Amino acid sequence: MSYLENIRTFVRVYELGSMSAAGRDLRISPAVTSSRIAQLEEHLGVRLFQRTTRSLTPTEQGKAFYRGACQVLESVEAAEARVAEITENPKGALYVAAPLGVGRRLIAPQVPEFLRLYPEVTLRLRLTDRRVDLTTEGLDLAFFLGQPEDSNLRIRKIADVERVLCAAPSYVAARGMPRSGWEIVEQGHECLNLRFPGATEFQWRLMTEEGARRFRVAGRYECDDGDVLTDWALAGHGIALKPVFEVAELLRAGRLVPVATETPPEPIQMACLFTHRRRQDPKVRLFMEFVIDRIAAVIRAAGGGGQPAP
Repeated sequence: MSYLENIRTFVRVYELGSMSAAGRDLRISPAVTSSRIAQLEEHLGVRLFQRTTRSLTPTEQGKAFYRGACQVLESVEAAEARVAEITENPKGALYVAAPLGVGRRLIAPQVPEFLRLYPEVTLRLRLTDRRVDLTTEGLDLAFFLGQPEDSNLRIRKIADVERVLCAAPSYVAARGMPRSGWEIVEQGHECLNLRFPGATEFQWRLMTEEGARRFRVAGRYECDDGDVLTDWALAGHGIALKPVFEVAELLRAGRLVPVATETPPEPIQMACLFTHRRRQDPKVRLFMEFVIDRIAAVIRAAGGGGQPAP
């Protein structure tokens, strides 16, 4: 088993480009990480990485070994998956990522029941509104809203989610009620914008009589946490574009009100991403099947679409 762990450690060091990052990912110390790489190099009789104080670069031997190492791990994981399916006893750590609002409201509430059903699974849930990379971050599954950037990953669509432009009654009383996206832009309304890495401008895709159209919006408030935008909207600082399920209770209570209803936002896809290899793992498949119907049901109950995809 120690040799296999050395291979797993090597693969994560190679993919992350750092001993310390691989150690954090595998939850082992930098010393253990370095020791495993040294043991592997001694066993193979070659240097797998060129090390300097600032960088770690795979050698030609390291590049060649990485390809074979990935095949070894895939074979082992596939064999373990077949055993788990036969015994109906999945085990091990499951790494899942989701946007903050989706994770807090839709994913996290399902976790306790899933872990009760499968007591030998450990679930590590990472919540962030930035885009994640499944390979470099060691994720099994990532939920998202919108369109994925990496076409090499497998996609399981969950639902089309209704969205709403909304603001606090105090904001509407002070600035007026915009009836459309054109009025939001022309009247210079304060728009609360979700910041993604590398974003240079903000556009809201709204439905008009001619179909979907992009409106370039502006505002002084930006954040990479969607829940902060909701808090700013509640405080009367501007207009937020939100999935209905995230603000349904606030809308029902009148703490937020819909605006620009003549040009409502285009629904957004909710889906999950995984690699073909990850899909073979029973715990990944079981978790996906466990949460998808429940997610769609919560979205429907909130009045935000949620028709499950086939």
